Formats: sequence, C-alpha cells, structure tokens
Amino acid sequence: MDITWYGLSCFRIREGGVTVICDPFDKLVGLTLPKLRADVVTVSHDRPGHNAVDRVTGEPKILRGPGEYEVQNVFVTGLTTYHRRNDEHISERNVAFFFEFDGLTVGHLGDIGEVPAQSEIEELNIGEVDVLMVPVGGGDTLDPTRAVEVVGLFEPRVVIPMHYRHEGLASELAGRLESVDRFLKELGVAAPDPVDTLKISKSGLPEETQVALLSLNL
Repeated sequence: MDITWYGLSCFRIREGGVTVICDPFDKLVGLTLPKLRADVVTVSHDRPGHNAVDRVTGEPKILRGPGEYEVQNVFVTGLTTYHRRNDEHISERNVAFFFEFDGLTVGHLGDIGEVPAQSEIEELNIGEVDVLMVPVGGGDTLDPTRAVEVVGLFEPRVVIPMHYRHEGLASELAGRLESVDRFLKELGVAAPDPVDTLKISKSGLPEETQVALLSLNL
C-alpha cells in the first residue's frame, strides 16, 4: 500500500489496483490540488476544503455518509462523529471512514472535532486499525491534546497527522491551526523524517504505535 498527502486532510491511498481519495479540497484553502484519478472519494465534512469532488476524475464512487460499502473488494465503513460543538451545543456531522483492504485497515478521521466514545468505536466492529489519519492542529478540529486521546482509543500501529498548519495554506486558515510539533510533544515522540509517500505492508507494521509524517505533494 502507498499513501500520499496533498495537504490539509487530503490523501491518496492505493492498494491492489484500487485508488481512494479522501477529503479533496478547493482553492479556498490556498493550495491547488492536482487533478487526481480515483475509484473511491470520501467526503468527511461537506464544507469547502473537504468536498471538492470535481477535482477527481475516473467516475469514482463518492461516499459522503455513514454506513457500510463495498467498492472493488474494498470494504468501507463510515462512522458518524462530530465536527465541532457551538455555544448552543449543536454539532455538525463529520464522517470518519475506515477502509478494509486485503489485510490492512486504514482509518481517515476527516474533520473530526469531538472525541468519540469508546462504545462508538467498538460498534464499528472492524478489528484493529493499522493506519490512522488524525487531525491534530486544533481550530474547529481536534487539538493536540484531544488528538492524543483519540490515538489512545484506536491504538493504531501507524499514526499520520493531518489538518495542521503547513506551507501554502491561506493565511486565515493557517492562523487558526497549530503546527504538528505540539502534537508530537504531547504524544511524547521525536519528529520523524518526512517521506514523500508512505509505503506499508501488513508484515512491515511496527509492533508499537509510530508516527509517520508525509511531505506535501502538489
């Protein structure tokens, strides 16, 4: 399997001839997403920065809501979570997606801002999560402290931070986000060297949770 990051929460996952694009963004975020081809596109939160499905070619299956799906032998589970809570305690829905490839389970938490309950995670019935993409930059999504809490709930083998302040973001968006450094400090790990593409296999998974940082690919 290989995983490539295009900025913010947008990733390409390729395994066994199937390509998944998560949370494609539009130019409002300050970056220009290249035209990507995919079999599956997931939209965690139907807002600009996460729902630019027109940037993806190939007549993909577009998944926007919770439920169970199967696309080209990839099993996908969408879990209802929440983006943020406002002063009236009304939450906007976020959908976290979990992909079961042949032997590998990958989770993309999308624009999640509220820590899910342990019971909700257990109801997923997906077994161990091998790779988990987690927003860590705060703002309307998980801040570093809550991101560490979520990592503890899922106990993945590999954590990929996302949705943090990085080069190229529009100044207004970047100003609301923290860099990845505080998350790494909260988790108690040193910053690993970024890689252009994460290549991973079931046999190559670490025994204990490790963090992988991806370089921006645009």
